[in-house]
Amino acid sequence: MQVPLYDAFSADYDRFVSWEGRLAYELDFIEGQLAAGDARRVLDVACGTGRHAIALTQRGYDVTGADLSAGMIARARENAAAARVDARFVVAGFGQLAARLGERFDALLCLGNSLPHALNAAALSAALGDFAACLRPGGLLLIQNRNFDRVLAERQRWMPPQAHQERAKEWLFVRFYDWEPDGALTFNVVTLQRENGGEWRQQVEATRLWPQRQSELTAALGAAGFEAIKCWGDMQGGPFAPGDSPNLVITARRMDESTEKSG
Repeated sequence: MQVPLYDAFSADYDRFVSWEGRLAYELDFIEGQLAAGDARRVLDVACGTGRHAIALTQRGYDVTGADLSAGMIARARENAAAARVDARFVVAGFGQLAARLGERFDALLCLGNSLPHALNAAALSAALGDFAACLRPGGLLLIQNRNFDRVLAERQRWMPPQAHQERAKEWLFVRFYDWEPDGALTFNVVTLQRENGGEWRQQVEATRLWPQRQSELTAALGAAGFEAIKCWGDMQGGPFAPGDSPNLVITARRMDESTEKSG
């Protein structure tokens, strides 16, 4: 299946993200959550170019990465080969994971504001049910979204631009939302590139998002069979404050079968 924004963005995504800084900022929190759940087998969904999966594999975890974008998965495999890391990558999106993979994991990560690609309550329920089917009883789910409670309250449209340079080549990435009448957001990514100080060339891609609030997401998690739901405000374990936090980070545990049946 083609995923236009992400297939087109796969070539430049590792230029857009400062991975050294991001991983240094996030990995301690991720590993702390994995350790608390005694998790070694990890599924990274919407894994993009595979940088989290590769970093965790290098730290001794058994990691599988999945993404709906074939372009992103191709780039993830290239990154893993370059790092000489034996991480597995599969083309699969929300709702397809359990059927494609056919196994259960100790933990499932859904990072980088990926879950809002589930565009309504039914799609979110299906995605979370698929996540639960991929986890062993008691398995860990870790979600990182933007804090859409704050985005919606402040009508935040623009995100900080990102710049990258490789010798004579320059890139500038600009991201912004369009507010749609049905409550969805259109997420726009403008990529500008030039060489030797010449004219800028631009490419614009877009996709739709559902800005999931904390209350909507936690209710959906409970309905999908998750418990011990905790909310954090960032990827260092700061408290969640709807009006201030940059992120909504959620950890939850899949109920075991006996609890689900008795409930």
